[in-house]
Amino acid sequence: MTEENWTEPNELIVEQIEIGPMQNFTYLIGCRSSREVVVVDPAWDVTNLLAHINNKGYTLKGALATHYHPDHVGGSFGGNEVEGVAKLMELNPVKVYAHKLEVPGLKKVTELSDSDIVKVDSGDTLRVGDIEIEFLHTPGHTPGSQCFRVKNTLVSGDTLFINGCGRVDLPGSNSEDMYHSMCKLCTLPDDTLLLPGHNYGHVPNATMGETKQMNTYLRINDLDTWKTIMGG
Repeated sequence: MTEENWTEPNELIVEQIEIGPMQNFTYLIGCRSSREVVVVDPAWDVTNLLAHINNKGYTLKGALATHYHPDHVGGSFGGNEVEGVAKLMELNPVKVYAHKLEVPGLKKVTELSDSDIVKVDSGDTLRVGDIEIEFLHTPGHTPGSQCFRVKNTLVSGDTLFINGCGRVDLPGSNSEDMYHSMCKLCTLPDDTLLLPGHNYGHVPNATMGETKQMNTYLRINDLDTWKTIMGG
């Protein structure tokens, strides 16, 4: 587990933590004055994630799921069981926030109950101390994939990477939906800090302006061209 954080000139806590064999990123987002945080996509080593949270003196208030794939939320993966939100509920029970369209998949891979999950929709918000987190529905990789916008920061899961985007050839994925999600994210201000779901790029994070220059998927301007390249 490797951690990267940076100084924010305000109340916002953001920590980017690389974890697991697939170069996943999990994130802590919270409020500096209240020391309250949520964890994004807790998987692979939940015990050490919780130890890190406790060592920092944070209070965990919830878990946010970008999508239901086991490398992000735990469950059976490649014949092995990956720690995830089920382990989190065992050690430190909190509500798990997932897009309403993602809940069936999340329940299937994690065996969470309805009472564990808060269903959210695009445009909904969650307050953590004095910090407001906005949920953005960005389908394509999965039906209920979502990003989290916090001030001038975007946690993008497997929707958008520094040099690419999420796969659209998996069960439940949709190429056309991904195209429209890319168009949606392209409208964000260029100084928005992009924090992806995997460390697949040449840098762990970048601004949206930098990403638009580097990421060819964000420069495809029509759906027909997109489908030619991505299928669908």
